[in-house]
Amino acid sequence: MKFETTDTLVIGAGQAGIAMSEHLTRRGIAHIVVERDRIAESWRTRRWDSLVANGPAWHDRFPTMEFEGHSPDAFIAKDDVAAYFETYAERFAGTVRCGVEVTALAPLDGRPGYLAETSDGGIEAQSVVVATGAFQTPVIPRIVPETKGLTQIHSSAYRNPDALPEGAVLVVGAGSSGTQIAQELMQSGRRVYLSVGPHDRPPRSYRGRDFVWWLGVLGKWDRQASAPGTEHVTIAVSGANGGQTVDFRRLAHDGMTLVGRTESCADGVLSFGPDLERNIRRGDENYLSVLDEADAYVTRNGLDLPPEPSARALPAMPGCVTDPLSELDIEAAGLSTIIWATGFANDYGWMAVDAFDETGRPAHQRGVSRAPGVYFLGLPWLSGRGSSFIWGVWHDAKYLADHIEIQAGYRAYRPDPDAPCSTARAASHTA
Repeated sequence: MKFETTDTLVIGAGQAGIAMSEHLTRRGIAHIVVERDRIAESWRTRRWDSLVANGPAWHDRFPTMEFEGHSPDAFIAKDDVAAYFETYAERFAGTVRCGVEVTALAPLDGRPGYLAETSDGGIEAQSVVVATGAFQTPVIPRIVPETKGLTQIHSSAYRNPDALPEGAVLVVGAGSSGTQIAQELMQSGRRVYLSVGPHDRPPRSYRGRDFVWWLGVLGKWDRQASAPGTEHVTIAVSGANGGQTVDFRRLAHDGMTLVGRTESCADGVLSFGPDLERNIRRGDENYLSVLDEADAYVTRNGLDLPPEPSARALPAMPGCVTDPLSELDIEAAGLSTIIWATGFANDYGWMAVDAFDETGRPAHQRGVSRAPGVYFLGLPWLSGRGSSFIWGVWHDAKYLADHIEIQAGYRAYRPDPDAPCSTARAASHTA
């Protein structure tokens, strides 16, 4: 079997792995990047056809390279994002070995370091960066049993309206993915039901500035952890259609049927929670609170940003919210498809490493795990709110590269045998 050694092994060549390789390359740290598919594979094959980045090009990028040929305020299409990372890897990163899957990782016996078993042989490394990201295993709740005539897919398998069977569609999950998919389906002429849970709903832009700018100047990117009870609250924001504020009230007035959280299914009838109006109003409160903070910031700093009173004019609450559906008969509604925009779970079953807590989640501090030499990169809230974004993962990778370099320095240290303390110590051992 093929076998080789290196200082650091980086597993995954998405945005996290490419950023990690750049920082290791800059520090002269020998490393190998392996990727089981292609660079930025998730952007290519685990996204729908019309997806664009959720942040504008001036912000949603690595600091050392712009999106060439695009306006700084554009929302970049997914294929162009994948091409960006390919080009970035060629310019700044080390060699990426595509088509190489890591099947097992375990500590070396009796000495520091780890052995990774791969489809291309074994790799021994002092440090291992797990840059497989957060989008690993699609999660579909076991709510709706297999039903004749009903297709159930995860949002990562959705491509476009024409790829679905004819009929109405229920989209479960009203974060960025679910909302964009539901709107695209409605615009294609489909009857669409959108199951809405708790969410934050920031303005896409306000007073001439995108919301990512507001999060920056208001210090919200610097939050180190989500508030208690909000760890799983989704964010309804979109770069689709040139970037528009997600407005569930408006979507309903345009013909979409909003329902509460999808709770159960029995005898072909779906049941929804009674929380729809509460979720919509709390999303509105979140939206208005950002406007309040932005207005206060403008006043405090004397900025010349034009007022935007129309941003506070919310449409009337639609009837599907004030008198919501509690049940939906699948057959009677002509429902042919359920799209589960319900997130992902991590899969670390290939790692025989003591780096996880009792729930199976990585136990780490800013990506530095409790297993010496094992690091995680590309996870939400790794160091703060920005960790899920392209620019945020670049800074997280820089921190980990510093840590790896420092640890390499400790490993390389050898006492000077001619130093006074070393001579005295040697004499005491021979006395």
